[in-house]
Amino acid sequence: MLAFRLGFLDVGWLDLLDISLVALLIYQIYNLVRGSVASRVFIGYLLVYLAYLLVKALGLNLLTTILEYFISVGALALIIIFQQEIRRFLLLIGKSTNVANSRWIRRWLLRQPGSAEPITPLRPILDACKTLGAEFAGGLIVIRKNDDLEKFMHSGESIDAEISKPLLLAIFSQYSPLHDGAVIIGDGRIQAARCILPVSDDDELPPSLGFRHRAALGMSDATDAATIAVSEETGRLSLALNGELFTNLTLTELEESLVKYLQEPTKKAIV
Repeated sequence: MLAFRLGFLDVGWLDLLDISLVALLIYQIYNLVRGSVASRVFIGYLLVYLAYLLVKALGLNLLTTILEYFISVGALALIIIFQQEIRRFLLLIGKSTNVANSRWIRRWLLRQPGSAEPITPLRPILDACKTLGAEFAGGLIVIRKNDDLEKFMHSGESIDAEISKPLLLAIFSQYSPLHDGAVIIGDGRIQAARCILPVSDDDELPPSLGFRHRAALGMSDATDAATIAVSEETGRLSLALNGELFTNLTLTELEESLVKYLQEPTKKAIV
């Protein structure tokens, strides 16, 4: 194996690969928890671990033993503290490697060579968003892509109706008992209303963004659905995709991003 000497150490190419992968893993974990209280806990635990490696190398046996116990208990504590971040990380991996939702797998392995992807009609949704924004009515619309949204639909009221602008406006009317929560659209139909969505705990979101935007971002963290948020205060349109929130969109930008994202599963919409 190829190796070279660095001071008193013999470093091989596998060692460099190992160090690079660990550095990449630590960087990705930090990006995942950045901006939250958990990030400070992560940095603190990392510093304690580096101190443990140092005292172990120096041969300070008593301090090494104490830090070993602390680190072994701290690993369990980290799992508890970082449960939301771990869940988000696993969801991210699951969405990126979702074999069952692959267009090619469904087409070739399930022997559906000529099947076309069902496309949700966007025009009535966009027209409703335009009116909601103009009237500062506010709205939260989830458009299903591949992931199953049944558990979110069960949190609201089942509708199963054809998508139409008047119906969407009636749902989000301030006098409607269904206006709180989100509308879920899938398979070309309005499936449920007044649904409860997971709320993002991202501390880096601007204070000006309210509950609807946090719910839209939380839904995009948990699923591959596209979520539209219409601000009740400003009337502006926002779109959450794959854990990212795009704000202050024009109706044209919103339409282009939705079409690109919903019709091209392997590509990410860029606004």
